Amino acid sequence: MKKLTFVLSFLFSGMVFAAGPSIPLDKADIDLTDKASLQSGAMLFNNYCLGCHNMQYQRYERSFKDLGIPNELGQEYLQFTGEKVSDHIKSAIPGDDAATWFGAPPPDLTLVGRVRGADWLYTYLRTFYVDESKTFGVNNEVFPNVGMPHVLEELQGTPRQTYEERMVDGEMKQVYVGIKTDGNGELSPEEYDKAVLDLVNYLVYVGEPGRLKLESIGRWVIAFIVVLFFFVYLLKKEYWRDVH
Repeated sequence: MKKLTFVLSFLFSGMVFAAGPSIPLDKADIDLTDKASLQSGAMLFNNYCLGCHNMQYQRYERSFKDLGIPNELGQEYLQFTGEKVSDHIKSAIPGDDAATWFGAPPPDLTLVGRVRGADWLYTYLRTFYVDESKTFGVNNEVFPNVGMPHVLEELQGTPRQTYEERMVDGEMKQVYVGIKTDGNGELSPEEYDKAVLDLVNYLVYVGEPGRLKLESIGRWVIAFIVVLFFFVYLLKKEYWRDVH
């Protein structure tokens, strides 16, 4: 049953994020060896995302260990409702209530980094904008008609689609020039982009926690195959010498 639940969650996440991007994606230069970035991303996730989204296939203890966070500090700053370090990372919001408030339960984000990729997530989190016609007062350029609030607005500020009057084909027209904030956020635009990159870095890590170890093993395997090939080649020459 647990395996079935995992598969269904993966498929559900894929369906939820199945809408293709309507704009070019920005490059997310993630670095899974940057523990400071991963720690910052974990803090952002637990403070701004965990209120609604689960990460139910990742344990707190695994994140703390991989990110170099002592359990005591992790419990103090990253666990808010008395969980054990051995618990999975789950939202405290009841599923039925979440479905009522958002129209559908917020998807589990354990695998969102693998489902969507770093570039999609990085662009998505930076392209919310005010749209009073929507339930939560915001929309998103990458995921039109998004069904969630802009939870990072206090950090970014209020983002709005901006237009400028420019000459186009001999006529003055209103031309879309991008999303700009009103400057009331806690972070500067550069700091906000860095914070989003940290969050995306963490989401990518959680999607495959053993990735760095597997890559290291892979390099050793390739080196072994190269050395083995050299000796096999010498052995082959020795055998063929007797044949001739």
